[in-house]
Amino acid sequence: MSESLFYKSATELSSLLQSGALSSVELTRAFIERTQAVEPSVKAFLQQNVEEALAMASESDFRRSRGQSLGPLDGIPVAIKDVISVKGASLSCGSRMLSHFVSPYDAHAAELLKAAGAVLWGRLNMDEFAMGSSTENSAFQTTSNPWNTDCIPGGSSGGSAAAVAAGESPLTLGTDTGGSIRQPAALCGVVGLKPTYGLVSRYGMVAYASSLEQIGPFGRTVADVAMLLQAIAGHDRRDSTSYKVDIPDYTAALQAPAKKWRLGIPKEYFAEGLDPEVRQAVRNAIEFYRAQGCEIVDVSLPHAELAIPVYYIIATAEASSNLARFDGVRYSYRSPNATDVVSLYSKSRGEGFGSEVKRRIILGTYVLSSGYYDAYYLRAQKVRTLIRDDFMKAYEQVDAILTPTSPTPAFKLGERKEDPLSMYLADIYTISANLAGIPGISIPCGFSSENLPLGLQILGKPYDEAGIMAVAHAFEQAHDFHKRYPSL
Repeated sequence: MSESLFYKSATELSSLLQSGALSSVELTRAFIERTQAVEPSVKAFLQQNVEEALAMASESDFRRSRGQSLGPLDGIPVAIKDVISVKGASLSCGSRMLSHFVSPYDAHAAELLKAAGAVLWGRLNMDEFAMGSSTENSAFQTTSNPWNTDCIPGGSSGGSAAAVAAGESPLTLGTDTGGSIRQPAALCGVVGLKPTYGLVSRYGMVAYASSLEQIGPFGRTVADVAMLLQAIAGHDRRDSTSYKVDIPDYTAALQAPAKKWRLGIPKEYFAEGLDPEVRQAVRNAIEFYRAQGCEIVDVSLPHAELAIPVYYIIATAEASSNLARFDGVRYSYRSPNATDVVSLYSKSRGEGFGSEVKRRIILGTYVLSSGYYDAYYLRAQKVRTLIRDDFMKAYEQVDAILTPTSPTPAFKLGERKEDPLSMYLADIYTISANLAGIPGISIPCGFSSENLPLGLQILGKPYDEAGIMAVAHAFEQAHDFHKRYPSL
């Protein structure tokens, strides 16, 4: 099949399936062959479940032949970040600690995708336990950016973004704790959405920072992301943070005529450290909305500058608690060098965890320790409330907020590996949304002089995914950035 097939949107592929022009088996086999051809240079996948995928595709074709299609996702391949459980598949979290673990059950999101007829195939590479911004922290391999394989794809969902950008899977799932969907989406030139906290169940997702993270979709277009979000959003009684809210028809919301939105521009997101090419691309996007009759409003998010330190206190504190379960006793890596129970714990954790995970566990344990809890953790929680309040005040004036997604285009592999602080700053524009629990989407808005994608971030009110996707869709329809693809 021609290369153009791999760069069709999931909605276009869905139409081909519905018309009978293509079968799910043909489609799935084509993506399997494409993946096998480009994986040596991209390295997005940790595991390819070929036989299972073809079996699911065959079942989809059988349903469709009997007029029993399960909907627009029926027969569409979806690859999943290796932190989300799929029964019978690996669940390594990119870590040596879980290198041989096989999930005994489905995450809620996986259950819903199966119910929608999606073809689940492949486990995608990631920063270990979702801790990172470049997918260089994986214990198994380093994923490359399909636009320039000497560059990082972003992280921690770098495999999820790279797989879509490289034409290896039309749709993927990732997770976002501080920008781990939006930042790699921006750097790989695809669309990625972090839902409102509580919209998508976290049941079956291995926890890193429980109060921050959400499962979310990647696709080539806003409509693709809307279609995938439609399938996975909704209340789940097994997740105590899952919120009961009516789920709108996200795809239908995109069909409505574009509105003259009031769009906020926060000055704090255009300060020192923003790459000039990113700044110009985002400014061009802002001018596009102004030309469409939208009202552009200057807003202030005064506590945004505190987002990085607040995040790295709260997230690491939760990580130190969540990752305590990996002790070498039960289902995780057990050191062969242990001689007693103390060395079992210390050697298993020392050998099983990578350096970045250990750094965050140590930091989190420190900020929760006696004498430092009030000074760090409690104070960070108070500032987190101020950050959320900033957004809520801004939304009294505007419908959505426009910002850059990443301060720079994709940087070179290894460039920041030994400099954790500069790596942490890669998420400076995305972290606030996780602290505030609001939704955000990144869409392609341009290219650098070195032909690397640049991203526009649109942040919305809680549970207004339909609103920010409509804003994003209006820009997408007037530009062709999403139609460009890398040469591999």
